[in-house]
Amino acid sequence: MGTDIRRLIAAERRELADLLSGLPPRAWDAPSLCAGWRVREVVAHMTLPYRHSGPRVLAGLVAARGNFDRLADRLARRDTASLTAEQLTACLRDNAEHPWRPPGRGFEGALSHDVIHGMDITVALGIDRPIPGERLRVLLDGALSPRARRYFGVDLDGIELRADDVDWSFGSGTPLTGAAQDLVLVLSGRRLPEGRLRGEPSARFSH
Repeated sequence: MGTDIRRLIAAERRELADLLSGLPPRAWDAPSLCAGWRVREVVAHMTLPYRHSGPRVLAGLVAARGNFDRLADRLARRDTASLTAEQLTACLRDNAEHPWRPPGRGFEGALSHDVIHGMDITVALGIDRPIPGERLRVLLDGALSPRARRYFGVDLDGIELRADDVDWSFGSGTPLTGAAQDLVLVLSGRRLPEGRLRGEPSARFSH
């Protein structure tokens, strides 16, 4: 299973690097689904583990008073000031097989991290990029873990997420319908462009 997941991770990183290499320069300064981050900050964040050592990140975490989101924001903004789009893209491509894993989450967490941040870019830019089924299943399973639910803290009380492209649903209540990969973004605390979700609760998760 570990070998299979690492194969999926490498494929995701290479495909995303190919996509990034074809973006016009203005797209790198367009907003992503990550609040406050442009496309370039998202890519800087994705490549952070390849450019910053563990001890350096831990030192930064202490300086950020244990708040990883604050540290990630600082590093992403600082790194985009010194790295070009071409350098960031090359870093992602060159580290397609890097063994980084989010603390406590394994390679499944690494795949989810890459795919979700990739969608932060493509969905915000209006790029139609379907996530292959093997990768999507890992995301659907991971997004429902207690750890992920606690981290993102999305309030789904009284809502049933219902995919319209695969046999998958979660929760109970008023249906919120959309593509499975868009529902992963809902579970990850993102607000999607209008029209991607359907159902009475859609306005809560759209902008």
